[in-house]
Amino acid sequence: MEQKKGKKSKKKVVKIILFVILICLLLFIAGAWSMFGDKIKAASSVERITDGLYVMEYEGDYGFADFLKQGGAKTSDEMAAYIVSFLSNGFYKPEDVGLTTVDYGCSTLYAKSNCEVGGQEYLMGRNYDWESCDAVIVHTLPKDGYESYSTCCLEFLGFGDTWKPEGFANQYMALAAIYVPVDGMNEKGLCIADLMAGDEIETHQNTDKADLTTTAAIRMILDYAANVDEALALLEQYDMNSDIGTAHHYAIADASGRSVVVEYVDGEMIVTESEVLTNHYLAEAKAGIGNEQSHIRFDNLQEILQNNNGELTSSELKGAMQSVAQSNFNSGEVTQWTILYHTGDLAVEYYWNEQYENGYTFQINED
Repeated sequence: MEQKKGKKSKKKVVKIILFVILICLLLFIAGAWSMFGDKIKAASSVERITDGLYVMEYEGDYGFADFLKQGGAKTSDEMAAYIVSFLSNGFYKPEDVGLTTVDYGCSTLYAKSNCEVGGQEYLMGRNYDWESCDAVIVHTLPKDGYESYSTCCLEFLGFGDTWKPEGFANQYMALAAIYVPVDGMNEKGLCIADLMAGDEIETHQNTDKADLTTTAAIRMILDYAANVDEALALLEQYDMNSDIGTAHHYAIADASGRSVVVEYVDGEMIVTESEVLTNHYLAEAKAGIGNEQSHIRFDNLQEILQNNNGELTSSELKGAMQSVAQSNFNSGEVTQWTILYHTGDLAVEYYWNEQYENGYTFQINED
């Protein structure tokens, strides 16, 4: 009898221990999920849609508000260190990380159009010209900002020439792309694109303001600006720092019909009204500085816009961007992607690697 009682007692102890272990395991999983759940879901969403082009979605907190609160970043190394720390929830503090510096071309064009819902709208076309590269289309739904679609050239992440966001570990690493967009549009119809400005003089403003790199500023504007005026006001609050090794300028446009170019000359932010931008300066202090091809593309787009009284259909805008794609020039570059932003319909059309007969459309605020 005593032996049976002893066995029952031992069974109870084993059950209790197993129960405690299970509870501890569930608490650990719950704690881990609370720290990494949004990141794991986002990493799992990474999907290849064609050769070299991927799409991902991040819903929740990706740490950008905290990035701004802690002063932003003055260099790509500082931003990369923050990204790694955020993705590891502070468990890993990198000593030596950085983003790759590259040089690229590009063109943008902004025009009136008509949309299926609501009639009049404005469109922005954007060509990204560079050598062949992989890219990821990033759909963000932050808890404290605007929904947006943006694009990251994966070369910027510095993971190596053969790296691709395939397999969970690499998909998780690809979350860094959220901080390194080169163009995008948000749910308010605010569009922004980064282009090379025309010379190699970097911008490094040095006041008592918090710091931003070129690409981090794009993320900030997509998350928090509803129109051009708000975008400019945000940029004025930060010191700008080139993070891709050369001079940059921004094309910024909104759903109201306003389109501007933001350039930095001798540390000063200069705003010029323009519907067209390529790779030479528009600011009076450096007007025209840039290569010959940039001027050809600019003039071609201006002529198309003027010949159509500033109004283009979506198809006409696509044709205009195709007319200045790199296959029309003996440049050694390619137009890696063309985007049409519909600021009224809030649709984003992607054409990859000059395959203009085959587009990928994404919808902001899609139920």
